[in-house]
Amino acid sequence: MPEVTKLIHKYLRHDKKFPHVWCPGCGIGIMLGALIRAIDRIGFEKDEVVLVSGIGCSGRLPVYVDFNTLHTTHGRALTFATGVKLAKPSLKVIVIMGDGDAVAIGGNHFIHAARRNIDVTSIILNNSIYGMTGGQYSPTTPYGMKSSTTVYSNIEQEFKISELAVTAGAVFVGRGTVYQARLLDSLIEKAILKPGFSVVEVIAHCHTQYGKQNRMGTAVEMMEWQRDHAITVEKAASLKPEELQDKIVIGVLVDKELPVYQDEYEKIRERAKAVMGR
Repeated sequence: MPEVTKLIHKYLRHDKKFPHVWCPGCGIGIMLGALIRAIDRIGFEKDEVVLVSGIGCSGRLPVYVDFNTLHTTHGRALTFATGVKLAKPSLKVIVIMGDGDAVAIGGNHFIHAARRNIDVTSIILNNSIYGMTGGQYSPTTPYGMKSSTTVYSNIEQEFKISELAVTAGAVFVGRGTVYQARLLDSLIEKAILKPGFSVVEVIAHCHTQYGKQNRMGTAVEMMEWQRDHAITVEKAASLKPEELQDKIVIGVLVDKELPVYQDEYEKIRERAKAVMGR
């Protein structure tokens, strides 16, 4: 049996949940493949993993995987994930969010989860728009681009998700595209293994809404755009700021060590027990 078929039968609910709801050519499926390959390499048992999502195109992902899963309300995936992690610290909690889910309605939860350094891995699908609900502009829609609610072009500056995660204190931050699928595998694997709050931003443009409204061509052409505009962190370090315009910097942006929330919380519990026991 080919390796890809083994992974499909091992990790996906292939016998009852397909076909999926994503548009042909959508990059979410590529991200899903990267995720299950990373989990398979690490060697987690399926019952050791909890996959949490909010609402949106990426929010459907837990429906298709054979892990412990939780499909939550819009913008609140990280709050549910925090509760799961505190109740069952031994579980590996992975959160799937879209850009609107993570940094619009969920933005406050996102920055404080990073600040606390809760041991959760966040994978954020950045498609530059609200794809499921009609193509409205999102916090990551670039300046000057169109959407169904900015028909004469967006006049706001976009959120930089990875840079926001770095500033908020995440101990691991990586960015990849769905074109560079093998790099995405590696980034997700490193993020899952990292103790503390880790973030992987996945550039996966929505060709159905964002691409169509901005005349960016087919799904394949948008993937080629990612190929032509993505550069590694190492190469970016040698370029001037003006040379980085319109570029997507991919790779590991931050990898550092900080005290993990659950470990510190357990110390407080033990101190409280000792005081109460006297």
